[in-house]
Amino acid sequence: MRIVGGRLRGRALAGPKPGIGSIRPTSDRLRESLFNVLAHAYDDPLDGARVLDLFAGTGAMAFEALSRGAGFALLVDDGTEARGLIRENQTALGLAGHSRIFRRDATKLGAIGPMAPFGVVFCDPPYRRGLGETALLSARDGGWLEPGALVVLEEAGDVEIALPAGFQTLERRTYGETQVILLRAAETARS
Repeated sequence: MRIVGGRLRGRALAGPKPGIGSIRPTSDRLRESLFNVLAHAYDDPLDGARVLDLFAGTGAMAFEALSRGAGFALLVDDGTEARGLIRENQTALGLAGHSRIFRRDATKLGAIGPMAPFGVVFCDPPYRRGLGETALLSARDGGWLEPGALVVLEEAGDVEIALPAGFQTLERRTYGETQVILLRAAETARS
C-alpha cells in the first residue's frame, strides 16, 4: 500500500498482516480512481477541507486526502489494530499536526462538541453489516457534517443500501466487487 497522489505520492503505508484481524484497506487502484473522480467531477473538494474518516482502518483514505490538499483529518476507529496502524502511518508520513486519531465507534459518534464540522467524509465500514448507514445517521444527528458535505460510502457491490434521510445520492460506481456511492449531505446542518 502507498499514497497514490499529491505531495506524498509514492510513500509507503503500513497495512494489516494478511489473514489477521478484520481490516480491509481500500486498494491503491480504487483509491486512485476515486480521488481522480473527486478532483475532476466534483471540483476538487479536498482543497483545505476538514476530512472525517469513519472506520479509518489504516488511515489510507484520510492520508491520501491530506496528501492531495486537505487541511485536517479526523480518523475514527475503535479497533486497537487499526489505531496502531493509523498511528504508525501518521508518524511515518509526518502528518501528526494535520490529523487526529479518535477512538470511537463510528456508529455511536454522539455530539461533535467544540470541534468544527467536516466537509468531506469517507465511510468504509466492514461490508454487509449496515454499519455505513448507521454511521452516517450518527454523524448527521451529532452535527459532524457541514451543510452540503460530500460523503463517500464504500460497500460490497451486491448490497442494497438504505440511506438515512438527509443525504442525496450523486452517483454510484462499481470497482470490481466494491461499490462507491457519492452523496451530498443536506444543506441544513441536521435533517
